[in-house]
Amino acid sequence: MNQSKKSYTIAFIIVTTLFFLWGFITVLVDSLIPRLKDVFELSNFQAVLVQLAFFGAFFVFSVPAGWILSKIGYQKGIVLGLGVMALGCVLFSPAASERVFAVFILGYFTLAAGITILQVAANPYVAVLGSEEGSSSRLNLAQAFNSVGTTIAPIVGASFLLSDTIMSSDAITKLSESEQKEYFFAEAAAVSSPFLILAACIAFLALIFIFIKLPKILKKSPKDGYLQLLNNKLVMMGVVGIFLYVGAEVAIGSFLVLYFLDMNLATLIVENQFMNTISTNMLGRSLIEVDAKAIVGSFVFLYWGGAMAGRFIGAVLTRIIEPGKVLAIFASLAILMLVVSMTTNGLVAMWTILAVGLFNSIMFPTIFTLTIEGQGDLKPLVSGMLCTAIVGGAIIPLLYGVLIDNVGFKTALLLVILCYGYILYFGHIKSKNGAFSK
Repeated sequence: MNQSKKSYTIAFIIVTTLFFLWGFITVLVDSLIPRLKDVFELSNFQAVLVQLAFFGAFFVFSVPAGWILSKIGYQKGIVLGLGVMALGCVLFSPAASERVFAVFILGYFTLAAGITILQVAANPYVAVLGSEEGSSSRLNLAQAFNSVGTTIAPIVGASFLLSDTIMSSDAITKLSESEQKEYFFAEAAAVSSPFLILAACIAFLALIFIFIKLPKILKKSPKDGYLQLLNNKLVMMGVVGIFLYVGAEVAIGSFLVLYFLDMNLATLIVENQFMNTISTNMLGRSLIEVDAKAIVGSFVFLYWGGAMAGRFIGAVLTRIIEPGKVLAIFASLAILMLVVSMTTNGLVAMWTILAVGLFNSIMFPTIFTLTIEGQGDLKPLVSGMLCTAIVGGAIIPLLYGVLIDNVGFKTALLLVILCYGYILYFGHIKSKNGAFSK
């Protein structure tokens, strides 16, 4: 028994590196957008296609990935996901050197497909590496390291991908033909080199997963698995929960800067000595030198940073309190913060909506583990369905944006509140002794 526990602990540590990896790479690619717009001379619409490629991969590959994992097992699925990710990183090189945007989108779609396979494999695998009672705690801890990756990536991106000055289109046209070629060659190298290094690292990690011996969890491939799951109320409730959670989190994060600008917070921050100091420290220069977007944007870090801190806290809370109750409490607090932000203005409205990030923290891993609980060998298929629901990160923000255009930021927050209301209901149902388990 002790040997088995030790084996599970080692496996958990090894697999947790994957959570860090895909969080780091996902945000690192976001850092590419300003440089990509230059290298490929993109419109804003084309730049948005990058995000569409990411969420589209989850929608297309999650269910097939779940089926494949049910056949080949978690470890081979992890190797497959890493291999596909490495291929996606390699494709960035010809895309940048030849300045073909379609090849870059293909590369990013391939990279996202690999991340999708990893998500479908790693999330349930971490959840089953030990007792079912501790599954939420383990996944919260693993997801915390995912957040560490998403927090570090912008710093790395700023240092290696955006450290030099990106020339405007007007400035480029003033260069001679040879200077333009030299400039675009340097830009292509700046894009492709980091990702070729990443491809090599991912390939090395895949080799490690080929040769190490991880505990084998799956016993057999279930027949008619998806048909069983479509008739399972709890599973379908969990799928909807993931869809609404990811959508709500991305909707808030995507529009925070515009929300703050709508309330003229930049002026308040400059006038408030304490806030002025915080923002100046984050930006590394005086507020006199930057515009309003940069001033309010410096505080968005706290939204995502709160999610990272909350997951470490959640790993402890879900071990000592029933996870369904923790989920319901955090969803209630998120709703409270949004209501306060809706009904106030100024710095109170800003701090309360930023606090939602802290309460978002445990939602994805807790909804995930509550949904796969008791599903046995169907867990890879459930994981595939849950990861497909991540497409909510593309749909809910779109609806939120339409509402903002028609009724304003404050009223539009009602959509996000409804999302958290459903998550509160799901947590309440699960805390009542697994009601709707069939």
